[in-house]
Amino acid sequence: MEEPISQHYSETEKHRIFHSEFMPHINSMHNFAYRLTLDADDASDLVQDTYLKAYRFIDSFQQGTNAKAWLFRILKNSFINDYRKKSKEPSKVDYQEVETYYNSDDVNRQITPDLRVEALQDMIGDEISNALNSLDVDFRTVIILCDLEGFKYDEMAKILDIPIGTVRSRLHRARNLLKEKLTDYARKMGYKNT
Repeated sequence: MEEPISQHYSETEKHRIFHSEFMPHINSMHNFAYRLTLDADDASDLVQDTYLKAYRFIDSFQQGTNAKAWLFRILKNSFINDYRKKSKEPSKVDYQEVETYYNSDDVNRQITPDLRVEALQDMIGDEISNALNSLDVDFRTVIILCDLEGFKYDEMAKILDIPIGTVRSRLHRARNLLKEKLTDYARKMGYKNT
């Protein structure tokens, strides 16, 4: 992997790059973060962390290169680092939150709706979003990057920090896994070549 060439931007240049090259991608970043975390609050935190890191390390960004791919890579690395960190921690219960909930009027209310389903409801069907969300994060990520965000193989390789051949094989496996999960649904919808 090539070492990034460090730039020395002035504060004015940093602000201009941040606003003109990074901020236009914030909706895509939030969508990607949400699809990885499956939680709106976690996604917002992840995007905020990504933009903080992007600004902090802006001298390693070269103007004229693909800012979106650079930001996606930062976000993906932050997600994986956080995921690894959380998987090693014992699960925590916020007793204050539990007590507050049971002392509130909301106890008799219906269970909170699944935000994942609501957020993706108009974009893709429940079955498809549930099948996508059930994939392992590595497979889910390549599907999101390629089929939903439209990145090319070489861009995905840079974002994921893996060879292009691995991107292709992982995407092939991910699509096959998704196809398996959606076979019955496709038949119900009238597709015959499943």
